[in-house]
Amino acid sequence: MRTLVIDHPLVTHKLTALRDVASDTATFRSLTDELVTLLAYEATREIRVQPTSVTTPVGVAQGVRLARPVPLIVPVLRAGIGMLDGMTRLLPMADVGFVGLRRDEESLMAETYANRLPSDLTDRDTFVLDPMLATGGTLATVISMLMDRGAASVTAICLLAAPEGLRRVEETFADDAGSGEEAGVRVVVVTAAVDERLNERGYIVPGLGDAGDRLFGTI
Repeated sequence: MRTLVIDHPLVTHKLTALRDVASDTATFRSLTDELVTLLAYEATREIRVQPTSVTTPVGVAQGVRLARPVPLIVPVLRAGIGMLDGMTRLLPMADVGFVGLRRDEESLMAETYANRLPSDLTDRDTFVLDPMLATGGTLATVISMLMDRGAASVTAICLLAAPEGLRRVEETFADDAGSGEEAGVRVVVVTAAVDERLNERGYIVPGLGDAGDRLFGTI
């Protein structure tokens, strides 16, 4: 597993405003959308392409186009929905699947309550959208679901990550841990920052609060 922290000044600027408790829902949504697009630009750097050529007004130009099958974007419900527009802005041709997980506030374990994923992901690049990589349980579960379906690669895009969550995901998908379908699958986590730690409730510190509540209101 690789972790890519995007420390571009624009990313840091928008993340700082996103953290601010004074940012209202509309501002938080707008900043999330912009920030995801910036992160997605780096997250797609290794996306698979194939050579092609096009005819310009004055000649023939060599280039590339995205390889088939098209990528799959997987927002994790509910907060991941707030990241979808920012991702599809760069990959409008991608398919979209959904996974719903809820965290038990006592055990901090993730439980799946919704799954709308293709049964066969052979040779497909996949992108998981989850704002907060906290304990790592949710992301590890989603990555396993994609690997089990034959995904060629899994790239997670997270606004923030905690060291504990990164360690858990890395240990779960260490190079020598995979076998069979899971062996050789590229796993990358792209994030705007790695924060200090988790608190006793499993929230990232200093973090930005509950991303779902700040995107959609407390429901």
